[in-house]
Amino acid sequence: MRFRLLLLIAALLAAPASAAPDPSVLYSDATVIDGTGARAGPHVDILVAGERIAQVGPHGTIAAAGARIVDLQGRYVIPGLIDSHVHLATPPDRKEAEAVLRRNLYGGVTAVRDMADDLRAVAELAREAEQGEIAAPDIVFAALMAGRPFFADPRVAAASRGWKPGTAPWMQAIDGKTDLRLAVARAKGTGAAAIKIYADLPPNLVAAITAEAHRQGMLVWAHSAVFPTRPADVIAAGPDAISHVCYLAYQVEPVMLAAYEDHTPVYEERLAAKGDDPVMAKLFAEMKRRGIVLDATGSLFMKADPAHPKRCTGPTTARLTAQAYRAGVTISAGTDSDVPPGTPWPPLHDEIFFLVHNAGVPPLQAIKAATIDGAKAMGRDRDLGSIEPGKLADFVVLSKDPLAEIENLRSVELTVKRGRDYPHSDYRVERQ
Repeated sequence: MRFRLLLLIAALLAAPASAAPDPSVLYSDATVIDGTGARAGPHVDILVAGERIAQVGPHGTIAAAGARIVDLQGRYVIPGLIDSHVHLATPPDRKEAEAVLRRNLYGGVTAVRDMADDLRAVAELAREAEQGEIAAPDIVFAALMAGRPFFADPRVAAASRGWKPGTAPWMQAIDGKTDLRLAVARAKGTGAAAIKIYADLPPNLVAAITAEAHRQGMLVWAHSAVFPTRPADVIAAGPDAISHVCYLAYQVEPVMLAAYEDHTPVYEERLAAKGDDPVMAKLFAEMKRRGIVLDATGSLFMKADPAHPKRCTGPTTARLTAQAYRAGVTISAGTDSDVPPGTPWPPLHDEIFFLVHNAGVPPLQAIKAATIDGAKAMGRDRDLGSIEPGKLADFVVLSKDPLAEIENLRSVELTVKRGRDYPHSDYRVERQ
């Protein structure tokens, strides 16, 4: 009897954060913004079977005998939001990471792209999130590669405790003597989906890492300037996505900074005084041609901090993002920052607001940046980012129209992730 009781207690402790998805649920009569950039469709039904969307169609046309019905009349549905740039474990702090992930999920974020951390901690969070053991977005993560000078950075020691800096499989120092086939294989063995190329590498190594990662079936995510590698050479290497629109402006410098550790800001006066900058236009045209996603992180640069000035001012960052959008570059919504504990909404909302209010991106396209284009950045657009049959049942129910006012993204009533319901009324702000 005691043994059976212990088994029951163990089962209860291992129960997922939300009930398992129902066999089938019909979310009925919503206005759907599907994430593809198409116009909103009124009176739409969404049939979910297990973790995936089975059918999408006009209200009343889907046969769903036995399905649980969720009436969404007067509500708006968007795909689950995707934050293309987070850091969850530098250094690892399980309680803090869970609080951040929980806030993200209940705020409508169903997937995040972790841009290099202690992958021992991140991989476990990713497994638990996918299985529904914790209330969290799905996590796709990268292993970092950089030149040897970068590994004096204290963040490396914090994210690779127990390893000599530069030797951990998820944070490797690279130089001309590195066996790149082995280095990429070690990174892949951590469960990482991508290599993040960070800093202090010459163009030939940026190109060689990219080629080897692609050969082994990994994505490549890079800073838009790797120092001393110029943005044009980063783009020429062919990464799948690049981060920080600000850094692209280093292309106008006559002498490129020799190292990432030199934080000399962009000399903004070298950009064209009015209109689109011609040097940036060439970069954006090449990015569009190659299909490279731009993780702009614009809202990060809008936050003034006199004690720690950034490489670009907010207005220049907004101007560059606007030019990239007009040039047809695919832009994803990434934050690379968090908000203070006790803040009820995820920082991704601020990035979307930046795209609309500062960069002039229409609300429909800003939502696309935070959904299907975010899924493209993480290489998961076959499963995520839009409301279509066969994709994971990741979507958000809003009480107000986000196309009428983008701040209505904060009218979340329900997040559905992998077919599980997470009512926003269940969320309690966690104060640390």
